[in-house]
Amino acid sequence: MNHSSSYTGCLARAAIGRRLARRSPIPTWLLPVDLPNHGASDWTYTVTYEGLAEATANFLTQHDLQGCTLLGHSMGGKTAMTLALSQSELIGGLIVADIAPVPYDHDNLAVIEALAAVDLSGVKSRDDAEVQMAEKISDRMLRAFLLQNLRREGDGFIWQINLAGLKASINDLHGFPEFDTTYDKPAVFITGAESDFVEPAHHEEIDRLFPNSSVVDLPHAGHWLHADNPKAFVQAVREFLND
Repeated sequence: MNHSSSYTGCLARAAIGRRLARRSPIPTWLLPVDLPNHGASDWTYTVTYEGLAEATANFLTQHDLQGCTLLGHSMGGKTAMTLALSQSELIGGLIVADIAPVPYDHDNLAVIEALAAVDLSGVKSRDDAEVQMAEKISDRMLRAFLLQNLRREGDGFIWQINLAGLKASINDLHGFPEFDTTYDKPAVFITGAESDFVEPAHHEEIDRLFPNSSVVDLPHAGHWLHADNPKAFVQAVREFLND
């Protein structure tokens, strides 16, 4: 696994990390991390939350980051929860952004196939790729988020995401591992008030697995809450870190 800048907080987005580091009343290291099959990290044949969590655990121990607060959004949030429930001694606190420890039936396969369908041979800019993506992905914010995975290489572009591996593992990624353990250290679930990813029916499972957790709803925010309402998101994260 690789980190993409000198900031820290584990699995945080760089922009959010910069806000937190700049405004924190205490010295804070924030480190955005590329999970396997994303960014500059290695690709794997299969993608499971157990595997992603183990890779994250190895990264933390190799860099002497045990006891850090782990922050993850969506798939990163499920990875963070898996690590917290399987190797709690590595994690001092947990921040989960708009995801619950439950299986989902959201159709991420359509997104993966939409990216794979982009004819990169004719792409000269990210705008060219977005035009093709718009044929299958109507949400402009989602397209902008996905385009972060497009990297220039030579005179063209390549995807920095393992589309084939994610497609082959889609059932595992829609699910969540079963655990009899609990994570008893502080945790917060930050959700978008306009998102349907964390429903009231999910709170019972959150409470079972994370008994020392709270849920914070962000107004004017959907699933991409850190982009929809970054000020409120940073404030919620800061309040948890400063408790």
